[in-house]
Amino acid sequence: IDATEITANRTAAATGVASKALARDDSSKLALIGSGTQARTHLEALLHVHDIKEVKVWALPLEHAQSFARRESERHNIEIQVSETAEEALRGADVICTCTSAKEPVLFGKWLEPGMHINAVGSTVPHTREIDTEALVKCRMFVDRKEAALNEAGDFLFPQKEGAVTEDHIKGEVGDVLLGKNPGRESTEEITLFESLGLAIEDVAAAFHIHNKAKELG
Repeated sequence: IDATEITANRTAAATGVASKALARDDSSKLALIGSGTQARTHLEALLHVHDIKEVKVWALPLEHAQSFARRESERHNIEIQVSETAEEALRGADVICTCTSAKEPVLFGKWLEPGMHINAVGSTVPHTREIDTEALVKCRMFVDRKEAALNEAGDFLFPQKEGAVTEDHIKGEVGDVLLGKNPGRESTEEITLFESLGLAIEDVAAAFHIHNKAKELG
């Protein structure tokens, strides 16, 4: 089911669920790295699950971030600040979303602060990554599907090849956190990471919902 809007919405919906499960309950500051379709849907999803008071966005070129901020500020009635650098966008954030097409890291471990939660969305293939090794090592990492992460998640595979982490660095699947089989976040100080690759069942469920809606509407 290759449909841009379905993919954008189901990806953001899954991230929203993961973020609600793993981020601190008092999370109110959001940083978006990227300003494309995924940034748009992720902003909407995260506004649903967190009491967001502050949003910062960074993207290249900066004009794209500025256009995004103007459009989405009006749509959601919330002020979105444009940051000059990714580091500036991250400063003080509770929840971070990386939604880029970057091949090299755009988020670095030296920028991370205790208590943050990261939703890593953009890299879904083994040969690209958005997060550097230091950042991944600092995080308690959760995935949608461990088998997929071990084969496709560049954010994990690069540090693994470098010998910085092993399979044990993946603390579990978000589904198990939701079912109470995994505690997820264990303190307000730790940094959590959701590595999003996407699951076929999400596409099927989204298409099933849309098909039923279409039938209802004739």
